[in-house]
Amino acid sequence: MHILPKIYHRLYQTFGPQNWWPGDSPFEVIVGAVLTQNTSWSNVEKAIENLKNHKALSAHILHEMPAEKLADLIRPAGYFNIKAARLKYFMDFLMNSYSGNIEKMKKNDMKSLREQLLQINGIGPETADSILLYALEKPAFVIDAYTKRVLSEHGIMDYDKSYDEFQELFLSQLKRDVKMFNEYHALFVKVGKSYCKRRKPLCDECPLNDIRTKHNG
Repeated sequence: MHILPKIYHRLYQTFGPQNWWPGDSPFEVIVGAVLTQNTSWSNVEKAIENLKNHKALSAHILHEMPAEKLADLIRPAGYFNIKAARLKYFMDFLMNSYSGNIEKMKKNDMKSLREQLLQINGIGPETADSILLYALEKPAFVIDAYTKRVLSEHGIMDYDKSYDEFQELFLSQLKRDVKMFNEYHALFVKVGKSYCKRRKPLCDECPLNDIRTKHNG
């Protein structure tokens, strides 16, 4: 048995379903994916609440909204001018390519969508794959800092390997299943926050303790 399915089953047994990504609509998930760059989810929730309170959580409204006003509404998410610009770039893409319709976007194939998303200023592989998996229900495995830290601490892959190399490891060992990819990524976040911390990791208490093959400090 490959190591990654074993880790998934162990984490799922320990923590149960994570019901991630929180959002009332695919569009809200996409906005959250852009806003969560370099900040905590609690800050993103405040920014999204501001957008909802101003009845601004729609592609058409955000597309027409001045960048300065958008930046003010998403201020709690930090880097608000940069993120406002990124949201505007995405809205331009969504309106021009799919008439602002997420359902229309969903009908495209994953390879084409990923290429399109990566062409948008400010959207890198992690954000693109988060949008593909959580909003568009495509089997893209999201690699984040928690995933890299857990795998490197357990001697499975060196932290400095590229995003694509980490992702290929998952795709080579797991069936391309949207629901499972969703849970697995969320479970990495859970174990990363709870045990595999950057400072003072709780290795002895970690549910993956017996899987660890090395410890980097």
